[in-house]
Amino acid sequence: MKLIEYPDAEMMMMDLADTLASELKNCLLVHEHASFAVPGGTTPGPIFDSLCAVDLDWSRVHVMLTDERWVPETSERSNTRLLRERLLIERAAGAKYVPLYAEADTPEEKLDELADALTPELPISVLLLGMGADMHTASIFPGADQLEHALHGNDRLVAMRAPGAPEPRITLSAKVLKAAMSRHIVIVGGEKRAALERARQLPPEEAPVAAVLNGSIVHWAER
Repeated sequence: MKLIEYPDAEMMMMDLADTLASELKNCLLVHEHASFAVPGGTTPGPIFDSLCAVDLDWSRVHVMLTDERWVPETSERSNTRLLRERLLIERAAGAKYVPLYAEADTPEEKLDELADALTPELPISVLLLGMGADMHTASIFPGADQLEHALHGNDRLVAMRAPGAPEPRITLSAKVLKAAMSRHIVIVGGEKRAALERARQLPPEEAPVAAVLNGSIVHWAER
């Protein structure tokens, strides 16, 4: 794991957006397309605001989420909605979007279909992850019903239900996350920095982010 500390979060978000754009451009020099997996939540929003205006061949960039809440895109809790509002606009509107949600009551009903659509995108070219104060990443939560499977199984996608999560989730598995060609983790604040340090000493069953720390670049700013 490599840790990069920034003077403030605004500078971090701009620098990280530049880094991700550069990696996507380099990937497109040697590959027909680049797969780009990103988290939902509030933290990456400023990164998306910068990335969407970058001049690159977005038609060859395939954007996907690392995880999704099992809610329609019209829901305010939809990560897809966040992407459409903040990343898949301006120049980035030309990117191909690979969904992790399809209309059904439960994620299990669409798991195979979504996994099949994901297969041509693997391994992920450029991966951006977040981390919660509880040391979860993507939707691989401590105490989740399919935690062991998500950490150690061979499936590409896992349906998850976790304590405190109001709806089911669908998440890329640790196997898929670890296979990414480039992997970045972005965190903000003292609480998450402390959580990161704890995760470095814990097994993935207690701190799921520990499963992907090796080989990752962690970007951190206090505020």
